[in-house]
Amino acid sequence: MSKKKIWEKKKKKKFSKEKISVKPKKRDIKALSKLGLIKEGTFIGNHKGFGFVELEEEEDDIFIPADHTGTAMHMDRVRVLLKNEAKTGKRREGTVIEILERVNKEIVGTFQRERDYGFILCDNQKFSKDIYISPKNSKGVRDGDKVVAEIIDYGNDRRKPEGKIAENLGSMNAPGTDILAIVKSFNIPSEFPVKVMNQAMRVPDHVQEADRDGRTDLTQLMTVTIDGEDAKDLDDAVSLTKEGNIYHLGVHIADVSNYVQGGSALDKEALKRGTSVYLADRVIPMLPERLSNGICSLNQGQDRLTLSCLMDIDENGTVVAHRIAETVIRVDRRMSYNQVRCILEDGDTETSREYKEFVPMFFLMKELSALLRSKRYNRGSIDFDFPESKIILNGAGRAIDVKPYEQNVATQIIEDFMLMANETVAKEYCQGEYPFVYRTHDNPDPERVESLLTLLRHQGIQVQKACEEITPKEIQEILEQIQGMPNEMMISRLMLRTMKQARYTTECSGHFGLAAKYYCHFTSPIRRYPDLQIHRIIRDNIRGRLQREGKTEHYREILEHVAEQSSVCERRAQEAERESDRLKKAEYMSYHLGEIFEGIISGVTAYGFYVELPNTVEGLVHITALSDDYYEFDEENYELRGELTKKVYHLGQKVTVRVADADALKRTVDFSVVENTVDEMSLNE
Repeated sequence: MSKKKIWEKKKKKKFSKEKISVKPKKRDIKALSKLGLIKEGTFIGNHKGFGFVELEEEEDDIFIPADHTGTAMHMDRVRVLLKNEAKTGKRREGTVIEILERVNKEIVGTFQRERDYGFILCDNQKFSKDIYISPKNSKGVRDGDKVVAEIIDYGNDRRKPEGKIAENLGSMNAPGTDILAIVKSFNIPSEFPVKVMNQAMRVPDHVQEADRDGRTDLTQLMTVTIDGEDAKDLDDAVSLTKEGNIYHLGVHIADVSNYVQGGSALDKEALKRGTSVYLADRVIPMLPERLSNGICSLNQGQDRLTLSCLMDIDENGTVVAHRIAETVIRVDRRMSYNQVRCILEDGDTETSREYKEFVPMFFLMKELSALLRSKRYNRGSIDFDFPESKIILNGAGRAIDVKPYEQNVATQIIEDFMLMANETVAKEYCQGEYPFVYRTHDNPDPERVESLLTLLRHQGIQVQKACEEITPKEIQEILEQIQGMPNEMMISRLMLRTMKQARYTTECSGHFGLAAKYYCHFTSPIRRYPDLQIHRIIRDNIRGRLQREGKTEHYREILEHVAEQSSVCERRAQEAERESDRLKKAEYMSYHLGEIFEGIISGVTAYGFYVELPNTVEGLVHITALSDDYYEFDEENYELRGELTKKVYHLGQKVTVRVADADALKRTVDFSVVENTVDEMSLNE
């Protein structure tokens, strides 16, 4: 054995004997790193005190026991000393030995007063430690107020972190305070700077004559917008005619880039926000309302500047010719999804009579939509058809109803037309090798797919695929096979979780979920920054400025940052929207304690199982609430199995549950199983 190997063996033996909580000396860190016992990553907290460290280049994370987290807080960048290499099948364990980067300068939570001092209970459950607030730093906030606090001391093993009140958001019971706290906790900018608002005020409220120069006038083309009843920022309109076997589809998108110049205060703020955020009781727009609901919104009867993707589509659903042009349009009618659905499905009604001149175009749209959907299906596009939640609030901001937001023929028409425009634009700019921002979706990880397929086989679903990359078409075939099964929705969700997250990139690497070689986001520049950015590129290209004015180099320099920032902001918005929904769902269920519902088991874990109700609310039946037996978790089959009774709880199983608890602060709903449904139902009556 070489001297080097003998030294490494001795070192490894020495360090494995050291107590995990002992911080190594600086001279030892280099040696430990060479032995693979030092790792750097992101700390993910848990409300019970322990945590995990996620590593960038490794799929498996590191478990950090509660007494080995040090002063690490959720999302901090940390250095970890591994206890040892994990035994087969077991998670690696370690201790945080150094904080490399503090991410949390402020926290949001509820102030709890204790005599003249107090503590902040963090809203984010991943922060397990309360924040101490001394009398001099409390600024007179009252018990139960929602606050933002600046962290002034991160504490140590014996002392809690300490903070000072930076902002009082108001009483936790005041309307809107709960959602405002979510906005603050995700650090989402909610107020526009004065400079941005001043710039927005200088934007004209009608189309200027000079802006019409060089544009194609489409104001005589029959054009409609189709949106939800309460939508105010209308950024897409559609038109459709047919000659012989060719459909002439126009997708007309608000030309926001004409009013938001690159590098301006408006543009920098839009990039900072990345996207509009849609919460239960409010919308936080990417652009000031003067633009988003005014000159940039395709309002009925008003001339508006647009970028139009004009496509000729044959009877096979293939785009045989297209043109992307700067245009001026005038929307003839502002339609809602429900109105169009009524016209297409309810026959001769008052609505169809009111819009009789548009009825033939709507039926033509339905025809083309079905054609495009069929073509997309045939190439393997995956359609995870999960209902979104629609939460109804009263005047005080309280949740009074929760129901699924179902798709209909009208929402499908708009979806199909927008997808077609996005693909067509992406194809032209990818093949032309222009600097661009694409919407990409990578192939799923083969190991995760193999785990999923194993589960499916245990569920009795015939799957031939093994040990190689899966295709979108094969996933689509599995979804077809489970259609109508009791556990269809749950397996679909497991399959969705196997997929990677779509993101923005400067490389056109395709979209796995849509089975599309080319894809981008072109159709929503009012609410998504990537769309606004590529509109600028398209206009510069149409007007010959890309090469002539050196714009190509400029875009190549900035687009990587644009793509990364847009992806980060999108994830932030999605998380905030989920938290908002979870809070309001828990609030709604808190008004229904003790009531009985039927649901389907949507997830099974070692600590219990989740049940989803028809209204989309999901709650936990904790294993301690299953008092009739001792239950063991069967990980391979996603089942809880009773040791004595042999009773099984599995994915997709229908169960009757009672609402045991609901906590809006923690965003949790707890259920208990109702065994004798008939007796219990009669008791409620």
